[in-house]
Amino acid sequence: MVQDVLEEMRIRSLGVIDDAVVELSPGFTAVTGETGAGKTMVVTSLGLLLGGRADPALVRIGSKAAIVEGRIVMRPDAPAAVRAEEAGAELDDGALLISRTVSAEGRSRAHVGGRSVPVGLLGELADDLVAVHGQTDQQGLLRPARQRQALDRYAGGAVAVPLEKYGAAYRRLRAVAAELDEITTRARERAQEADLLRFGLDEIAAVEPRAGEDTELAAEAERLGHAEALASAAQLAHAALAGNPEDPEGVDANTLVAGAHRALESVRAHDAALGVLAERIGEVGILLADVAGELAGYADDLDADPLRLAAVEERRAALTQLTRKYGADAGTGHDAPAAHTVDAVLAWAERGSARLLELDGDDERIGELTAERDALSAELSGLAQALTDARTEAAARFASAVTAELASLAMPHARVTIDIRQTEDPAGVEVGGRPVAYGPSGADEVELLLAPHPGAQPRPIAKGASGGELSRVMLAVEVVFAGSDPVPTYLFDEVDAGVGGKAAVEVGRRLAKLAKSAQVVVVTHLPQVAAFADRQLLVEKTNDGSVTRSGVTVLEGEDRVRELSRMLAGQEDSETARAHAEELLAAARADA
Repeated sequence: MVQDVLEEMRIRSLGVIDDAVVELSPGFTAVTGETGAGKTMVVTSLGLLLGGRADPALVRIGSKAAIVEGRIVMRPDAPAAVRAEEAGAELDDGALLISRTVSAEGRSRAHVGGRSVPVGLLGELADDLVAVHGQTDQQGLLRPARQRQALDRYAGGAVAVPLEKYGAAYRRLRAVAAELDEITTRARERAQEADLLRFGLDEIAAVEPRAGEDTELAAEAERLGHAEALASAAQLAHAALAGNPEDPEGVDANTLVAGAHRALESVRAHDAALGVLAERIGEVGILLADVAGELAGYADDLDADPLRLAAVEERRAALTQLTRKYGADAGTGHDAPAAHTVDAVLAWAERGSARLLELDGDDERIGELTAERDALSAELSGLAQALTDARTEAAARFASAVTAELASLAMPHARVTIDIRQTEDPAGVEVGGRPVAYGPSGADEVELLLAPHPGAQPRPIAKGASGGELSRVMLAVEVVFAGSDPVPTYLFDEVDAGVGGKAAVEVGRRLAKLAKSAQVVVVTHLPQVAAFADRQLLVEKTNDGSVTRSGVTVLEGEDRVRELSRMLAGQEDSETARAHAEELLAAARADA
C-alpha cells in the first residue's frame, strides 16, 4: 500500500510549458507524447523539486521566472516529514507543499511547507522521497554506499542485528581511541601543565590567603597610614560635643543641647507642641552623648604602631603577587569573584586542584583505556565478520533474483553479481584472518557488477551497461528490492530504450509490479509500457503561429486509445492500430 505519494505538480514558464498541472497516480503513471513535445520537462520539474541544479536557460522566453510546485501526501511520521518539520515546515492537511523558483537571472529559491528554506534541504528530502533512474541522471543505487545500504535492508534482521551491535561498539571504540590518543600524544604538555599547577598551588599554600583578606588589609593600611590625622580629628570632634577639660569656660554641643532641653521642659505643661519638641531635643542629647563616648574610645584604641603598618604592607605585597599571577582568569560570571582579588586566587586554586587530580591520574587512565580499546577491537572483529557473512549470503540471493528479472527485460544473457571486498589496513580490525579497514557500517565495500553478455568481464553497473541497459538493471534491482522498505516514488526516464515487442511488455509488467508497493512515474515512448499504467499523461505541443507551448492532459477512455494508436503506428485513426491499442489495454488489465 503506497502511503507517501507525489499527488500533483504545477509547472509554469518552464521550457515549452507555459502553465500545466501534472496529476499523478498513486500507482503507475506513464508520461507520453511526441518527440520534442516536452516530456523531459516533467522529469526536469521533478528534478528541481528534488534540489537539482537551477539552469536559467530553462526559463520560458519572455518570463521572469520558472516555478514548479509539488504536493506530496505523506504520513506525519515519515522521515521526510520529520526532517521538513525540523526546518520549520508544516504539513497542509496531510500534505507537504514544495516549490522551487528559478529566475531568468539565475537566482533560485525554495519553499517547503510555507517556509523559505535552503535549496540543499530539497536534496535531503529527496533521499527519502524519490529514486530517479534515467539515461543521464542515475541516482541512489549507483553509489556504492547506497548499494551497501540496499543490500543491508534486503538482508533484513540477519544484518540489522549485528550492525546495531557493531555500530555501538564502533562509536565507543572511536571515543576511547580519541581519548587515549589525546592523553598519550599530549603527555609532555600535560606533564608541563601539571608542574605549573603544582608550583602555583604550592605558592598559594605558602601564603595561606583568606577569603576577603586583601579587602580587610587595605582598610587597615589606610587607617594606620593616617593614624595621627584620625586621632586629632576624633579628639576635636569629641571636644566639640562633650567639652575640652583644659578649657572649662568653653561651650560644647552637649551643654547647649541640655540648656535647650531645660528651657522647654520648664514650659511644656502650657503647650503640648513644645513638649514634643522637648522630647526630641532630649533624644538628640542622648545621641550626642553616645557619639562623644565612641569618639573618646576610638581615639584611645587607635593603633599608630609603625611596626604593625609595616607588617600589613608586607602581607599586602605577598597577596598582590598572588593576585597578579593567579587572579586574572577567574571568570566574569555573576557568581565568579572579581579578577585580581584573593577570592579569585582561591577560585583558581580550587580549579587547579581538580585539574591536577585529573592529570595525575593519566597513567591509570591510560591503562584502563588501553584495556577497553583492545576488548572493543576484538568485539568489533567478530561483529565485522558476522556482517560480512550475512551480506555474502544475502548478496547471492539478491544477485540471483536481479539476474532472473533481467532475463525478462531483453537482457537474457546478462548476469549481475555483488562484489563484497575489504581493503587491507594494518591499523584495522581482523576479518577473515587479516587486518582490514573498517568504518561505521563494517569493513565491507559492496558493489553491484554487471556482465551484459557471456564472456564479458563483470564491471560496476555504471560502467558495464549502456544507458538503456542501465535503466533496466535499475528497474530489475528496484523490483527485487521493492519489498524491503522502498522509497515512496520512482521515476524512470527512457527505461525502455532499446527494447520492443515482448520485452517491452515485460518492462511494463514489471513497472506495474513495482507500482503495487510504490508510486512509479515513467517517461516512455512504448505503448506496451504505457498500457500497463494506472494513469496516462499526454504532453502535447501546440503552435498558434507565434507562440509554441506544451500542455499536460490526463488521458481516459477514447483519448487514451487514440494516443496508444499513435504510439503504435503513428496514426490515431488507424483501425488496426486502434484494435491493437485496445488489445494492449485489455491484456494489461487482465494481467493486473
